[in-house]
Amino acid sequence: MSVVSVSMPEELLERIDQFADDHGYTGRSEVIREASRDLLGEFEDQKLEGRDLMGVVTVVFDYETTSVEEKMMHLRHEHEDLVASNFHSHVGGHHCMELFVLEGSLEDISTFVGKIRATKDTLTIDYSVLPVDDFGPLADMD
Repeated sequence: MSVVSVSMPEELLERIDQFADDHGYTGRSEVIREASRDLLGEFEDQKLEGRDLMGVVTVVFDYETTSVEEKMMHLRHEHEDLVASNFHSHVGGHHCMELFVLEGSLEDISTFVGKIRATKDTLTIDYSVLPVDDFGPLADMD
């Protein structure tokens, strides 16, 4: 097995170590391997390929980190054909939430989420993907 060096904040490393201890993992490498497999498999669901999809992406960041907000605005414009709606809100004392509603293919949504994940200084990123045609009669109402 190859050995890989990864840089991460000390706080995240402590959380991974605690998670490993709490859940019976042999160590942080096992946690990272499992998380990596899960991440890589997220968009490999063949039931979603070739279908019209709706995605919801939520990003939380510190409002003093203006580079994140600028990057979100850039992504919104770069993917205007994918972003059906976008909402920005101030939450908590020092945070902003950016919510994107997406309509498109699995590949396009995956690319968009990947770009958000690659954005430095985000605090949390959460998303869900649903086939639009799963809504039955509502999907026929255009």
